Amino acid sequence: MKKYLITGGNGRFATKLKKILKDKKNFIFFDKKNFDITDRKQISFVLNKYKPNSVIHLAGLSRPMVSHEKNIQKSITLNILGTGNIVLECEKRNIKVIYFSTNYVYPGKKGNYDEDSPLLPMNNYAWSKLGGEAAVQMYRNSLILRIAMTEKPWVHPFAFSNLKINFLYHDEVTKLLPKILEKKGIINLGGNENSIFKFAKKTNNKVRKTLYSKKTSNVVMPQNSSINISKLKKILKTK
Repeated sequence: MKKYLITGGNGRFATKLKKILKDKKNFIFFDKKNFDITDRKQISFVLNKYKPNSVIHLAGLSRPMVSHEKNIQKSITLNILGTGNIVLECEKRNIKVIYFSTNYVYPGKKGNYDEDSPLLPMNNYAWSKLGGEAAVQMYRNSLILRIAMTEKPWVHPFAFSNLKINFLYHDEVTKLLPKILEKKGIINLGGNENSIFKFAKKTNNKVRKTLYSKKTSNVVMPQNSSINISKLKKILKTK
Protein backbone atom coordinates (compact mmCIF):
# COMPACT_ATOMS: atom_id res chain seq x y z
CA MET A 1 0.00 0.00 0.00
CA LYS A 2 1.40 3.38 -1.00
CA LYS A 3 2.06 5.91 1.73
CA TYR A 4 1.12 9.58 1.37
CA LEU A 5 2.49 12.41 3.51
CA ILE A 6 0.28 15.51 3.54
CA THR A 7 1.62 18.97 4.41
CA GLY A 8 -0.60 21.73 5.79
CA GLY A 9 -2.57 19.21 7.81
CA ASN A 10 -4.54 21.80 9.80
CA GLY A 11 -5.64 23.81 6.78
CA ARG A 12 -9.22 24.21 5.59
CA PHE A 13 -9.00 21.68 2.79
CA ALA A 14 -6.85 19.21 4.76
CA THR A 15 -9.44 19.20 7.54
CA LYS A 16 -12.06 18.01 5.04
CA LEU A 17 -9.64 15.49 3.60
CA LYS A 18 -8.94 14.01 7.05
CA LYS A 19 -12.62 13.18 7.48
CA ILE A 20 -12.74 11.38 4.14
CA LEU A 21 -9.52 9.47 4.81
CA LYS A 22 -9.94 8.89 8.57
CA ASP A 23 -9.79 5.11 8.12
CA LYS A 24 -6.86 5.21 5.72
CA LYS A 25 -3.69 4.68 7.75
CA ASN A 26 -1.47 5.25 4.72
CA PHE A 27 -2.32 8.98 4.66
CA ILE A 28 -0.24 10.86 7.26
CA PHE A 29 -1.06 14.50 8.01
CA PHE A 30 1.54 17.01 9.20
CA ASP A 31 1.04 20.62 10.25
CA LYS A 32 3.61 23.42 10.48
CA LYS A 33 4.53 22.48 14.05
CA ASN A 34 6.02 19.15 13.03
CA PHE A 35 6.70 19.78 9.35
CA ASP A 36 8.03 23.26 8.62
CA ILE A 37 8.34 23.63 4.86
CA THR A 38 10.91 26.42 5.31
CA ASP A 39 13.26 24.06 7.20
CA ARG A 40 14.97 21.59 4.86
CA LYS A 41 16.60 19.73 7.75
CA GLN A 42 13.21 19.02 9.29
CA ILE A 43 11.77 18.04 5.92
CA SER A 44 14.68 15.66 5.40
CA PHE A 45 14.24 14.13 8.86
CA VAL A 46 10.51 13.51 8.39
CA LEU A 47 10.90 12.04 4.90
CA ASN A 48 13.66 9.72 6.11
CA LYS A 49 11.56 8.61 9.06
CA TYR A 50 8.22 7.98 7.30
CA LYS A 51 9.48 7.12 3.80
CA PRO A 52 6.35 8.15 1.88
CA ASN A 53 5.80 7.30 -1.76
CA SER A 54 4.22 10.71 -2.37
CA VAL A 55 3.93 14.10 -0.71
CA ILE A 56 0.62 15.90 -1.17
CA HIS A 57 1.72 19.50 -0.73
CA LEU A 58 -1.08 21.64 0.73
CA ALA A 59 0.94 23.87 3.07
CA GLY A 60 1.40 27.54 2.23
CA LEU A 61 -0.20 30.97 2.38
CA SER A 62 -3.58 31.38 0.72
CA ARG A 63 -6.19 33.65 2.30
CA PRO A 64 -6.72 36.52 2.57
CA MET A 65 -5.41 37.26 -0.90
CA VAL A 66 -4.43 40.77 0.11
CA SER A 67 -1.78 39.31 2.43
CA HIS A 68 0.24 38.41 -0.66
CA GLU A 69 0.22 42.08 -1.66
CA LYS A 70 1.05 43.42 1.81
CA ASN A 71 3.64 40.82 2.84
CA ILE A 72 5.47 39.50 -0.18
CA GLN A 73 8.28 38.12 1.98
CA LYS A 74 5.89 35.70 3.68
CA SER A 75 4.22 34.84 0.37
CA ILE A 76 7.53 34.09 -1.34
CA THR A 77 8.97 32.24 1.65
CA LEU A 78 6.03 29.87 2.04
CA ASN A 79 4.60 29.41 -1.44
CA ILE A 80 7.73 29.60 -3.57
CA LEU A 81 10.74 28.77 -1.39
CA GLY A 82 8.77 26.32 0.77
CA THR A 83 7.56 24.44 -2.28
CA GLY A 84 11.08 24.46 -3.68
CA ASN A 85 12.32 22.88 -0.45
CA ILE A 86 9.73 20.11 -0.75
CA VAL A 87 10.74 19.39 -4.34
CA LEU A 88 14.47 19.37 -3.56
CA GLU A 89 14.11 16.87 -0.71
CA CYS A 90 11.63 14.69 -2.61
CA GLU A 91 13.83 14.63 -5.70
CA LYS A 92 16.70 13.24 -3.63
CA ARG A 93 14.54 10.27 -2.65
CA ASN A 94 12.44 9.91 -5.81
CA ILE A 95 9.28 10.76 -3.85
CA LYS A 96 6.39 11.97 -5.98
CA VAL A 97 5.20 15.55 -5.38
CA ILE A 98 1.49 16.34 -5.73
CA TYR A 99 1.13 20.11 -5.73
CA PHE A 100 -2.07 22.08 -5.22
CA SER A 101 -1.96 25.13 -7.46
CA THR A 102 -4.78 27.44 -8.57
CA ASN A 103 -6.81 28.31 -11.65
CA TYR A 104 -5.69 31.90 -11.10
CA VAL A 105 -2.34 31.16 -12.80
CA TYR A 106 -4.16 31.62 -16.13
CA PRO A 107 -4.73 35.14 -17.59
CA GLY A 108 -8.39 35.17 -16.52
CA LYS A 109 -9.78 37.16 -19.44
CA LYS A 110 -11.70 34.70 -21.63
CA GLY A 111 -12.05 31.55 -19.48
CA ASN A 112 -12.11 27.89 -20.55
CA TYR A 113 -8.33 27.58 -20.08
CA ASP A 114 -6.91 24.12 -20.63
CA GLU A 115 -3.68 22.73 -19.22
CA ASP A 116 -1.66 23.95 -22.22
CA SER A 117 -2.99 27.51 -22.17
CA PRO A 118 -0.53 30.37 -21.62
CA LEU A 119 -0.05 31.46 -18.02
CA LEU A 120 -0.20 35.05 -16.75
CA PRO A 121 -1.32 35.63 -13.14
CA MET A 122 -3.13 38.85 -12.26
CA ASN A 123 -2.25 39.08 -8.56
CA ASN A 124 0.52 38.14 -6.14
CA TYR A 125 -1.31 35.12 -4.75
CA ALA A 126 -1.40 33.55 -8.20
CA TRP A 127 2.22 34.54 -8.88
CA SER A 128 3.28 32.84 -5.66
CA LYS A 129 1.48 29.64 -6.66
CA LEU A 130 3.00 29.77 -10.13
CA GLY A 131 6.40 30.25 -8.49
CA GLY A 132 5.81 27.01 -6.63
CA GLU A 133 4.71 25.37 -9.86
CA ALA A 134 8.03 26.30 -11.48
CA ALA A 135 9.91 24.10 -9.04
CA VAL A 136 7.44 21.23 -9.36
CA GLN A 137 7.48 21.44 -13.17
CA MET A 138 11.25 20.82 -13.14
CA TYR A 139 10.71 17.50 -11.35
CA ARG A 140 9.16 14.84 -13.59
CA ASN A 141 7.86 12.69 -10.74
CA SER A 142 5.07 15.14 -9.99
CA LEU A 143 1.44 16.09 -10.42
CA ILE A 144 0.21 19.68 -10.50
CA LEU A 145 -3.47 20.27 -9.79
CA ARG A 146 -4.78 23.65 -10.91
CA ILE A 147 -7.90 23.88 -8.80
CA ALA A 148 -10.85 26.24 -8.51
CA MET A 149 -12.24 25.43 -5.06
CA THR A 150 -13.72 27.03 -1.98
CA GLU A 151 -15.51 26.19 1.27
CA LYS A 152 -19.12 25.11 1.59
CA PRO A 153 -21.25 27.06 2.33
CA TRP A 154 -19.96 30.33 0.86
CA VAL A 155 -18.21 32.09 3.73
CA HIS A 156 -18.03 35.69 2.51
CA PRO A 157 -20.80 38.29 3.05
CA PHE A 158 -20.81 39.28 -0.64
CA ALA A 159 -19.95 37.82 -4.05
CA PHE A 160 -19.15 39.39 -7.41
CA SER A 161 -21.83 38.96 -10.07
CA ASN A 162 -19.66 40.14 -12.98
CA LEU A 163 -16.82 37.66 -12.50
CA LYS A 164 -16.97 34.08 -13.78
CA ILE A 165 -15.32 30.95 -12.42
CA ASN A 166 -16.06 27.22 -12.12
CA PHE A 167 -15.58 26.49 -8.44
CA LEU A 168 -15.78 23.12 -6.74
CA TYR A 169 -16.40 22.81 -3.01
CA HIS A 170 -13.70 21.33 -0.81
CA ASP A 171 -15.72 18.18 -0.18
CA GLU A 172 -16.12 17.63 -3.93
CA VAL A 173 -12.36 17.85 -4.45
CA THR A 174 -11.70 15.41 -1.60
CA LYS A 175 -13.83 12.81 -3.40
CA LEU A 176 -12.01 13.37 -6.69
CA LEU A 177 -8.52 13.32 -5.27
CA PRO A 178 -8.08 9.54 -4.70
CA LYS A 179 -9.04 8.95 -8.35
CA ILE A 180 -6.18 11.04 -9.75
CA LEU A 181 -3.31 10.57 -7.27
CA GLU A 182 -1.45 8.17 -9.55
CA LYS A 183 -1.42 10.61 -12.49
CA LYS A 184 1.48 12.86 -13.45
CA GLY A 185 1.70 16.17 -15.28
CA ILE A 186 -0.97 18.86 -14.93
CA ILE A 187 -4.72 18.47 -14.38
CA ASN A 188 -7.37 21.20 -14.08
CA LEU A 189 -9.99 20.61 -11.39
CA GLY A 190 -13.20 22.60 -11.53
CA GLY A 191 -16.96 22.44 -11.83
CA ASN A 192 -19.56 24.19 -13.98
CA GLU A 193 -18.91 27.77 -15.09
CA ASN A 194 -21.01 30.38 -13.32
CA SER A 195 -20.83 33.87 -11.93
CA ILE A 196 -19.32 33.91 -8.47
CA PHE A 197 -22.57 35.31 -7.06
CA LYS A 198 -24.79 32.60 -8.60
CA PHE A 199 -22.42 29.95 -7.29
CA ALA A 200 -22.37 31.47 -3.80
CA LYS A 201 -26.16 31.89 -3.67
CA LYS A 202 -26.66 28.12 -3.89
CA THR A 203 -25.29 27.58 -0.38
CA ASN A 204 -25.69 31.01 1.22
CA ASN A 205 -29.03 32.78 0.77
CA LYS A 206 -27.77 35.78 2.69
CA VAL A 207 -24.86 36.53 0.38
CA ARG A 208 -25.04 40.01 -1.13
CA LYS A 209 -24.52 40.71 -4.82
CA THR A 210 -21.86 43.24 -5.77
CA LEU A 211 -19.96 44.25 -8.87
CA TYR A 212 -16.22 43.85 -8.99
CA SER A 213 -14.12 46.90 -9.71
CA LYS A 214 -10.73 48.08 -8.56
CA LYS A 215 -12.59 50.28 -6.06
CA THR A 216 -14.53 47.38 -4.49
CA SER A 217 -11.58 45.00 -4.09
CA ASN A 218 -8.11 45.35 -2.63
CA VAL A 219 -6.82 42.62 -4.98
CA VAL A 220 -6.91 42.51 -8.78
CA MET A 221 -9.26 39.70 -9.82
CA PRO A 222 -9.63 37.99 -13.22
CA GLN A 223 -12.80 38.59 -15.25
CA ASN A 224 -13.23 34.94 -16.26
CA SER A 225 -10.88 32.39 -14.65
CA SER A 226 -12.91 29.32 -15.58
CA ILE A 227 -10.90 26.26 -16.57
CA ASN A 228 -11.45 23.53 -19.13
CA ILE A 229 -11.90 20.20 -17.34
CA SER A 230 -12.04 17.89 -20.38
CA LYS A 231 -8.86 16.13 -19.31
CA LEU A 232 -10.28 15.46 -15.84
CA LYS A 233 -13.52 14.09 -17.29
CA LYS A 234 -11.59 11.78 -19.57
CA ILE A 235 -9.54 10.43 -16.64
CA LEU A 236 -12.66 9.84 -14.53
CA LYS A 237 -14.41 7.96 -17.36
CA THR A 238 -11.54 5.49 -17.57
CA LYS A 239 -11.82 4.61 -13.88
